[in-house]
Amino acid sequence: MADPVVRFSKVSKRFGSATVLREVDFELHPRQFLGLAGLNGAGKTTLIKCLLDFCDVDSGTIEIQGLSSRRPEARSRLAFLPEQFVPPYFLTGREFVRTTLALSDRAYDEEATRAMFADLDLAHEALDKPVRLYSKGMTQKLGLAACFLSARDLYVLDEPMSGLDPLARARVKARLALLREQGRTLLVTSHSLADIEEICDHMAVLHGGGIVFSGAPEALRQRFCGQSLETAFLKCIDNDDNG
Repeated sequence: MADPVVRFSKVSKRFGSATVLREVDFELHPRQFLGLAGLNGAGKTTLIKCLLDFCDVDSGTIEIQGLSSRRPEARSRLAFLPEQFVPPYFLTGREFVRTTLALSDRAYDEEATRAMFADLDLAHEALDKPVRLYSKGMTQKLGLAACFLSARDLYVLDEPMSGLDPLARARVKARLALLREQGRTLLVTSHSLADIEEICDHMAVLHGGGIVFSGAPEALRQRFCGQSLETAFLKCIDNDDNG
């Protein structure tokens, strides 16, 4: 098996007296689409912040493509969309995309940008509109468009369906399916287990500060005899609480 794209080794993170991550061991492999599931406050966003070196870990190591996640070059081949995406209010949509691509050392292409906006059901007129006038759904589509246009090997998307209507959700899923065909790798968090089951070939359940399940969504369902993935997930975390 190829070396992991991402590897967490015994990673712990505390905020004051609260331990959020407790010796987390976690791997993401090339071409894998992995969904990270957990209750509110389970530590999913903290795990991603540690991965991206937005906050220090208290112990353990994180590697991206075999390099320490602390090194900027380790993150040069990934695209990230945060859960609470707020672009600079003074930029237009075009200016935001152009700036984002420049940071990724990619040239701005008007035709490709318009095509991406259309793919995500975002009107091309939004390119000339200040982002402060965007709705929540438009803002989310803008962030996703910039990520997809960056054409990275690894995509880290924290609740990417937030604020999207059913049509936009379907368009994003179609774009993710195309990334899978291209051999990209995805780490996605979602409160929607149905989305994880549809999008991902692998999932990890974060609970009590650690990974309590890692495997295919169907394996979670079979292990905990769940009629649905949601039922199996609830049995999984209840089993951990009582274990």
